[in-house]
Amino acid sequence: MILNFIRGFCMALADSVPGVSGGTVAFLLGFYDKFIGSLDALVAGSMQEKKEAIIFLIKIMVGWVVGFLMAVSILASIFDAQIYKISSLFMGFILFAIPIVVKEERANMKFNASSIIAGIIGIAIVALITYFNPIAGQGSTVDLSSLNISLILYVFVAAMFAISAMVLPGISGSTLLLIFGLYVPIISAVKAVISFNLDYLPILIVFALGILAGIVSVVRVIKWALDKHRSIMIFLIIGMMIGSFYAIIMGPQTLSTPKAPLSFSSFDILWFVVGGLIIFGLQKMKDVTEKAE
Repeated sequence: MILNFIRGFCMALADSVPGVSGGTVAFLLGFYDKFIGSLDALVAGSMQEKKEAIIFLIKIMVGWVVGFLMAVSILASIFDAQIYKISSLFMGFILFAIPIVVKEERANMKFNASSIIAGIIGIAIVALITYFNPIAGQGSTVDLSSLNISLILYVFVAAMFAISAMVLPGISGSTLLLIFGLYVPIISAVKAVISFNLDYLPILIVFALGILAGIVSVVRVIKWALDKHRSIMIFLIIGMMIGSFYAIIMGPQTLSTPKAPLSFSSFDILWFVVGGLIIFGLQKMKDVTEKAE
């Protein structure tokens, strides 16, 4: 229980910030296949497999909820003011995570035309979503307390994309929310509900339904692709991680009061190194958790 609590807690810290995904943390800590297999079992497993999956995921979820609530209570207050430090931290996460993914998956990676194309597609997906984001540079004017059909659909679809990214060991779902201009509004809405301001509860329910829809529709595809075409998927994931550098650089433009993209002058080397140290610590934690099992 303690081991899986720690795993869920670490996943939540990753999921709550744009950078690496909770799936990346699960990958770095060595339980990704069990995690994605458990999600798949909820959808299409036998009764016994469903029971085992539920028990495992509940243990993970307890740690995840605690970690997420702690992260949200801090991030909602400092994200705008410290965007460049946080962005530098995210870049450290990603840059130092990529070689670990390559090292862990080296035996499965095949350098051929299909894999290289998959990597290029991964970069392009994130870069194009970021480039054509209609909110960037205009400020996030989304008012999550006032529901309408277009907002409900937008949040629902964004949640589906976000959870799909969160379960992949690649780009963070929070990075996608940042691209869609929903990261700060969703984080602020969660903090408001925690403070018993229920005006934002309806849109958070929509967001949760989008997450569930994403899990049901995407997880089986991801598991199948990783099982049957692992090399191509790893290159796609690495491509998305590389592409997320551009998303993070442009992230300040999606704030409610847009700021200039991250530049050499606003880049914070100290927080970048801290991001790398955290990834290094997670890799070391993997050795500890494997011994514990």
